[in-house]
Amino acid sequence: MNATRTLTQKISPDAFKTVLHGGLAAFAVYFCMYAFRKPFSVASYEGLVLMGISYKVVLVISQVIGYASSKFFGIKFISELQPAKRAWYILLFIGFAELALLGFALVPPPYNFIFLFLNGLPLGLIWGLVFSFLEGRTTTEMLAAILSSSFIVSSGAVKSVGAYLMINWDISQFWMPFFTGLIFVLPLLLFVYLLRNMPPPTPEDIASRAKREPMTAQDRRRLFAQLAPGIVLLVLLYMFITAFRDFRDNFAVEIWTAVGYESNASVFTASELPISIAVLVLLGLFSWIRSNEKAFQWMCYLILIGALLVGGSNWAFTQGWILSPMTWMILVGLGLYIAYVPFGSMLFDRLVAVFKYKSNAGFLIYVADAFGYLGSILILFYKEFFQQGISLYQFFLNAGYALSMTGIIAISLSTIYFYWKKRKALTNA
Repeated sequence: MNATRTLTQKISPDAFKTVLHGGLAAFAVYFCMYAFRKPFSVASYEGLVLMGISYKVVLVISQVIGYASSKFFGIKFISELQPAKRAWYILLFIGFAELALLGFALVPPPYNFIFLFLNGLPLGLIWGLVFSFLEGRTTTEMLAAILSSSFIVSSGAVKSVGAYLMINWDISQFWMPFFTGLIFVLPLLLFVYLLRNMPPPTPEDIASRAKREPMTAQDRRRLFAQLAPGIVLLVLLYMFITAFRDFRDNFAVEIWTAVGYESNASVFTASELPISIAVLVLLGLFSWIRSNEKAFQWMCYLILIGALLVGGSNWAFTQGWILSPMTWMILVGLGLYIAYVPFGSMLFDRLVAVFKYKSNAGFLIYVADAFGYLGSILILFYKEFFQQGISLYQFFLNAGYALSMTGIIAISLSTIYFYWKKRKALTNA
């Protein structure tokens, strides 16, 4: 009984109210952000080519380069962020992204691809701004699970909105992203206001998870030097996960078409909604684990299961053991997101709490994200220049197998490393 109490904890009524307030606001803000980022990818841009490359691939690469650039900038920006400025930065950056979509609509192709680079440039910072309201709390896993479920379901939902605008309102594929964003401006303002008024971490939160402070360059170097082997392994794995996730997201239309779901706007939401619910429930349970070390270890095991599920689902579908393409895409998505989501929030939040260096989770999240989106760019170039003869569907299957194998090796080695590092620190204490 005593051992159980040391590993689990109850959620107080006040903490539960904070979860409802902060979780709803963070979910909605990030959901709205996706309306300014992802709708363009639901269009096909057929017949357009730039320098021998499909124009849709050019647009995807352009936005991802901007998004990845902001992740590298975010390593410094997010880790040094002063709390009072967070909400204003969210509105400023998303506003700039919407203006870039206006430029994308007004400037004719093939010269408008630069505006998707400008669109992606500020949006890569929104995750760190939103998560900084949530980290360092005893309920961070609940809050992070709610936040993370937003980008699972929002990507499909805003694509459904974009497809609806093109099909039912006859809006062109170049104006559609701007009008989709415009629909979400007022909800964004409301939910940023709610997020800004979220209660700060309590003394109990700080005692349990360690105080989160802005970091200097020296703080960042010290943290990385102390944990470099484990961080490198996690970042390497995250590069594969992010590349696979982005490929699935950007070319969902083509993958669904390959398995017989053509011109069906609702399929994007229908496939992602059960995944978001499952991830929300599964990862939210980690808030009941009091021990930071145990929670971190179990997250690593969950990432391993996710990687195995991606490869196993692909194999079962190609062998005819899974007959429904919808079931296959849901299982692959579930494996992908239970591996992907912890990296963007709770995994590094618990890691910071385990070792208690002066730091914040935002720094490690942005180190992982920066290289993750670099991996996303590399996989796009690799597909376009070295795998042109392979369909997007087949490439997606192959990438899933690569993710599964990399995941088994990298997460196993990193788990062993961090366990050894903690035992060594306790011995020397």
